[in-house]
Amino acid sequence: MDLTGEGAITFDANGAFYNPKMKLNRDIGVAMARALCLTDYLDALSASGIRGLRVAREAKVMNVTLNDVSPRACELIRRNLARNDLVCEVTCRNANVLLHERHFQAVDLDPFGSPSPYLAAASRSAQSYLFITATDTAPLCGAHLKSGIRKYMALPLRTDYHREMGARILLGLAARELARLDKAMQPMLTHVTDHYVRTYLRVVKGAKAADECLESLGYMEHCPCCGSFVPLPGLRPEGICGHCQGKTVLAGPLWLGRIQEPDVIARALARLDGNARARRLLEICANEAPVPMYYDHHSICERRNITPGKMDDVVERLRAWGHQASRTHFCGLGIKTDAPLRAVEEATKSS
Repeated sequence: MDLTGEGAITFDANGAFYNPKMKLNRDIGVAMARALCLTDYLDALSASGIRGLRVAREAKVMNVTLNDVSPRACELIRRNLARNDLVCEVTCRNANVLLHERHFQAVDLDPFGSPSPYLAAASRSAQSYLFITATDTAPLCGAHLKSGIRKYMALPLRTDYHREMGARILLGLAARELARLDKAMQPMLTHVTDHYVRTYLRVVKGAKAADECLESLGYMEHCPCCGSFVPLPGLRPEGICGHCQGKTVLAGPLWLGRIQEPDVIARALARLDGNARARRLLEICANEAPVPMYYDHHSICERRNITPGKMDDVVERLRAWGHQASRTHFCGLGIKTDAPLRAVEEATKSS
């Protein structure tokens, strides 16, 4: 028997899927569970059970349910619970069936691949919070276009800001699934790290809240000629770029509203144990400008034949001109700002 340690848990992963590269994801998940003071939590696709076990032990959540469709995985989960002196409910069900039958304060979807097949049922089950991981970043970000359209009922584009594009495509689908049930979502933390998208959503009940939430859906009008982009609430036809007069294309529908909630992230930071990388990630997320997408600094410099200067100088210059601007976790070369491309180019040139 090969025992593995992660966080405050010792477990056996033999016979069930376990990805050690997702430790940062789970570390942040535990910190968020602490910050939100969860009392009832479902890990809908548990595999070895490590995510739910860590939430139970480290976040001290009293009612944790660990579910997996595999009897072998469920037996492994029970052994891991006993090994750590933890008492959690273990169910061996198809996740969609369980999600349609029962309600939980917090539902966590961490599938192998796309969460799309589970979102409708999870939206019905989640009472207060819905946490989602998507590892199919190629369809989400436009690399596998037809697959992305099928799974997310949206048109992604391969752009400099494709990582944030993927996150907002996922959020757009979640908003639509919740709205069908007269529920709204409020993103508290969203990050794209390594090969996956992860988002933490607060769920608010009520048709009015759902209507208001849908007002944050729309499209990104992107110009392939110059790289300019404009968020367009609602449905719009293809148009002409106001920057270079090139023909624009649309991406979406996708979420155009806020994706980070600094107060919640600050509480998670206060409860994060170790993991300097996770801490730095959360700090950047908390300080991101609350605007959709970002410009790639080097792409702008290449198009304008400018020698790249310091990105922080560009950000500070945009702020001095009265715009919102920040670095972003989505891309080390990314600048999030509500400034038009012309202003970003001017700030870059001046640097």
